[in-house]
Amino acid sequence: MLDGALYEQLDRLRRAQGALLDGFGLGPREASWREIFRATGVVLRRYEGEGAGPALFIVPAPIKRPYIWDLAPEVSAVRRCLEAGARVHLLDWQSAPPAFGLAEYASRLVLECLEAAGAARALFVAHSLGGFFAAVFAALHPERVQGLVLLAAPLAFGERTPVLRAMAEKLGADEVPESLPGSFLGIASLAAAPGPFGAERLLDAALCAADPARLRTLLQVERWALDEFALPRALVRELAGAVVREDAFLRGTLEVAGRVAAAARLRAPLLAVLDPRCPLVPPAAVLPAVEAAASPDRTVLHYEGDTGVALQHVGPLVGRSAHAKLWPRICSWIARTGAHEV
Repeated sequence: MLDGALYEQLDRLRRAQGALLDGFGLGPREASWREIFRATGVVLRRYEGEGAGPALFIVPAPIKRPYIWDLAPEVSAVRRCLEAGARVHLLDWQSAPPAFGLAEYASRLVLECLEAAGAARALFVAHSLGGFFAAVFAALHPERVQGLVLLAAPLAFGERTPVLRAMAEKLGADEVPESLPGSFLGIASLAAAPGPFGAERLLDAALCAADPARLRTLLQVERWALDEFALPRALVRELAGAVVREDAFLRGTLEVAGRVAAAARLRAPLLAVLDPRCPLVPPAAVLPAVEAAASPDRTVLHYEGDTGVALQHVGPLVGRSAHAKLWPRICSWIARTGAHEV
């Protein structure tokens, strides 16, 4: 049986370590934003900017705090989207009741945020598990999605995602506490993939030791990694069961709030960023869903990695080469797609 109290204590310890690192100037340097909506489970941010372009909603993964999207001005995906002229919003996930699952994270709360922002339709930009939420939302509510940008977002599971499958196998349905502490997921990740979550982080630090800018980004990512967030029981059970073990989204059997969400029902213009070096979300976890999508506008970009990112999985958000080479192409796609009503 999972000792939730022990992991909650570990969460508190890690947050205290993060606060200590903040004192050394390693906390985030975020762009200005204001809260425009709050509900149980989410706060909607609206970033300050003069853009008159499309409404754009960033959907982070709910496992850690969302400032990985806006770590520092030079490696800020938020600022890249603002520079593209978009009206940028971000769903900042909050503590949620045990019963909250995909019906909330991939449907109701997203709809409420769109309504609060006065957006009939929007572009969605998302990473990792947040990308899965955005894809499910797009499959359920295609009329509300103008375009979909997914960065290292798993859409096909089962044997295609051995790391996630190994993590899911550690959780029996009766073992999930009311909220699953974030530190458990961190430890489970390390156990399932000790290379990328352990030794490779040390190697990355060594490789960028002589580059102060990259080393600073790496240390900021390591500080962010301490900011874990607990997940509600219902969401964990759905993810471990129907999503990861059964691969229901690709198979077309995923039920969310009484409706079926399937990769084949994705109709919006779609841009997917693949990272061949990421074992957590390999290309095989993305391409089958992209190929199954009904969208006639499908673009695939490849991210080849960076030093100074600590965790390869977040490289598309904070890597120096990602911001030099990848994000200009993403922003061009955002501007093009946002300029056309589909």
